[in-house]
Amino acid sequence: MLHFGCEDLVSIDVPTNKLVRSQVFDSEQTAISALTGIYNQLYLSAFSNGSWNSISVVSGLSSDNIQNINTSNLDRMEFQEHQINPENSYNLELWSSAYNIIYMTNACLEGLYNSEKIAPDLAIQLEGEARFVRAFTYFNLVNLYGSVPLILTTNYERNALAEKSSVEIVYQQIIDDLEFSSEVLNPSYRTGERITANKFAATALLARVYLYNEEWQMAEMLSTEVINESSTYQILDSLNTVFLANSREAIWQISPIGGGGIATNTNDGNIFVIDPVFSFFASIQLREGLVNTFQEEDKRLANWIGYNESLNAYFAHKYKIRTSSDFPIIEYSMVLRLAEQYLIRAEARVYQGKLSEAQNDLNVIRERADLLPFEAQSETMLLDELFIQRQKELFTEWGHRWLDLKRSKRAQSVFGSDPLWDSGDLLYPIPTQELIKNPNLTQNDGY
Repeated sequence: MLHFGCEDLVSIDVPTNKLVRSQVFDSEQTAISALTGIYNQLYLSAFSNGSWNSISVVSGLSSDNIQNINTSNLDRMEFQEHQINPENSYNLELWSSAYNIIYMTNACLEGLYNSEKIAPDLAIQLEGEARFVRAFTYFNLVNLYGSVPLILTTNYERNALAEKSSVEIVYQQIIDDLEFSSEVLNPSYRTGERITANKFAATALLARVYLYNEEWQMAEMLSTEVINESSTYQILDSLNTVFLANSREAIWQISPIGGGGIATNTNDGNIFVIDPVFSFFASIQLREGLVNTFQEEDKRLANWIGYNESLNAYFAHKYKIRTSSDFPIIEYSMVLRLAEQYLIRAEARVYQGKLSEAQNDLNVIRERADLLPFEAQSETMLLDELFIQRQKELFTEWGHRWLDLKRSKRAQSVFGSDPLWDSGDLLYPIPTQELIKNPNLTQNDGY
């Protein structure tokens, strides 16, 4: 497994563990291993590993979905209170781990471009996967921080002094990478497991990108492509099977095997599930305000939300396994899944005036939860219900609620009564350590 420390990106001197591309890409097997190392690193990287300082946790705390049980951890409390200090260590790890992944994908791409020993079909496949991972990482960075440096090379001197690129430029690179990936990747998964990117993983993420950029027609078209791939993907009736490894609702997942240790549980399960015996270890709980929005008959309440009596705390129970060292691995961390594509298409259709079709998509999600079909009286009512269902369906997954509140301009209505809230809190601060290392970086407004 390839690994680069968080300091590699900003180091002007060539690190001692620099990837020697002429060696790593001297055979097809080593090239495949290099990309496998990137997937494995996603399970170790702070922003993507589902653990304490992952997007799922810190952006969940920033939203109205989860809160700290243990309030003594000041770094996590700063996310919950929207008072993030630029020196916050969680924020630094979020930023630096994402750029570490970007460095690895750039090194992989340069190795592929310069190698003459890899069959063209395999080289284009690996390039598509690497560009997908890079686009995925930049998508998270640009939505959490706004304008960020767009690093597309392993050139240390250039990277160390890179200025911010505008949100529009970063998004264009994301689109370029994903369009390439969706064109060259196969519909099948290269390893047979849903832990590598395929055509539909790229298409699904691209649908989200176009949704965020309010290009409704493209978002509808691309989400439809994924939804129509019914031979591979389906909405599962049993909610307790959704987050299993290689479930038919999964479009892309991250495997715990990337951790390299004996644990075979997801970090998501370990963080969110409150152990019935050792509950004193718990640090995160669901907000009662979220739990109270679920109707009694909603299957998500019974299947995806647990309750610990000793703490009087509700917890996310999408993942059932808190700790495990057993094989085969039962659960993988979910990154992209089919339910989101229905919600993407529903929203895109609302903004195109296709209210009946949008309502049908929304009701796929509601009816799976055993709720009666929703009948909208207006576009506003349908949009309101759509964002309610996005919160209920996607809670504790990848900061969806936080990003939804930001992009829909609903954050003020949710947090406006909090005296600590300020509109500048919508973006996380650039870490102080990065500003010190790179004099060309500027801090986000409000910090």
